[in-house]
Amino acid sequence: MKKILVTGGTGYIGSHTVVELQQQGYGVVIVDNLSNSVIEVLDNIEKISGKRPDYEQFDLADRDLTADFFKRHKDLDGIIHFAAFKAVGESVADPLKYYRNNLYSLIHVLEGMKAQNIPNLVFSSSCTVYGQPEELPVTELAPMQKAWSPYGNTKQMSEEIIRFTVESSSIKAIALRYFNPIGAHESALIGELPLGTPSNLMPFVTQTAIGIRQCLDVFGGDYNTPDGTAVRDYIHVVDLAKAHVIAVERMMGNKGKSNMEVFNLGTGNGLSVLEVIRSFEKVTGLKLNYKIVDRRPGDVEKVWADTRFANEELGWQAKKTVDDMTYSAWEWERRLAERRGA
Repeated sequence: MKKILVTGGTGYIGSHTVVELQQQGYGVVIVDNLSNSVIEVLDNIEKISGKRPDYEQFDLADRDLTADFFKRHKDLDGIIHFAAFKAVGESVADPLKYYRNNLYSLIHVLEGMKAQNIPNLVFSSSCTVYGQPEELPVTELAPMQKAWSPYGNTKQMSEEIIRFTVESSSIKAIALRYFNPIGAHESALIGELPLGTPSNLMPFVTQTAIGIRQCLDVFGGDYNTPDGTAVRDYIHVVDLAKAHVIAVERMMGNKGKSNMEVFNLGTGNGLSVLEVIRSFEKVTGLKLNYKIVDRRPGDVEKVWADTRFANEELGWQAKKTVDDMTYSAWEWERRLAERRGA
């Protein structure tokens, strides 16, 4: 059985990826410090897949603890590195927190890979590396513009760190540049569970609909877009998770065209915030209380992916619709309410 380390594996995208890996026969070990997740996620992963992943709780930004982990886990066939802070607004308010956590954790993982000759890395990157692209849809060859947030900058810097490490070692890497993941597993057992105030659109939508929050703030109504609200490429988290398994298999099968590859993961369609809200209202039959407020620092105006390279070269394609995304997110929120006894 091939064994994969998933850092940040109890988080939103990480937990869905662990399920997909286990369902494809991989052994999984998770490292997560639970800074933005809860330990009960392990129980729900096990309910879905029938297997409980191995788990260790510590902070990968701690060099000694990370080195000790790799000394005890010399049999890893690859790593999927999710562990990072990811809130754009928080990164603007506290940039040093983001640089310290996101860069140190990656460096320590790469040091462990070199020390133990672990060959394969899938890196959780982001469309934020493009800044506000000059041309849309954005391809993998688009130049990186100046980052609009420290979060985006850490993803740019992380890709550079990986690229230079790959050039000087035997490590192979694939950076997956996500657009905007939303939705939840069809079982409604795992989904997006931000601790504290959400930084992403969908949890705000569902928490407003369920009554946790009184009103959804839509950041910016004066963008140069069809309805004035920001446009993003929203992708279902399960489609996204499946791409990670394909990326792992690509490297293990030595199918890569270079030792560092980059792929956009999106649907190729740009949707405005109001279009997502309308989809949610349609599939749930609920009327959402929202208001337009000022733009949020660090947000780009519009971005969506050119996915042809991932479709053709990686052999992956997003299949779920925006209605699938918003409906599954609502079912997840309802399941959370049941657990709370609401």
